[in-house]
Amino acid sequence: MKVFISAQIRRKEFGRKVPAEDLPVITRSARAALGVPIVARGLPPHTRLIKAYATSKRGPKRVVYLLAVEDGDMFLLFYRGKNDAIGKNASMSNPAFRAALDKYLAMLEADLVGGDIEELVATND
Repeated sequence: MKVFISAQIRRKEFGRKVPAEDLPVITRSARAALGVPIVARGLPPHTRLIKAYATSKRGPKRVVYLLAVEDGDMFLLFYRGKNDAIGKNASMSNPAFRAALDKYLAMLEADLVGGDIEELVATND
């Protein structure tokens, strides 16, 4: 299992690059077995949404991944604080989450087609 992020999503969620202190938080939370499935329609074939709860030095986070079921790879979609409009209620019943999800899935697809994806790997400092 690998964890990836698209360039467009990285810029939206983090800016120019993913902060080094967030990499271990992201890779630790990227475990489908520990996450909570989010029921959603219209996802790409053979994928699922997974919501994970994580704690960073800056506080509690809600992390949403798109899981590629066949190979177990995960694509980071959202990395939000628990009080953010999306982090507070990362579910399809939240209109803000639904709208953002549609945009982020489109960005991910465009970056996959363009090859603008990077693997996230935590270093052991």
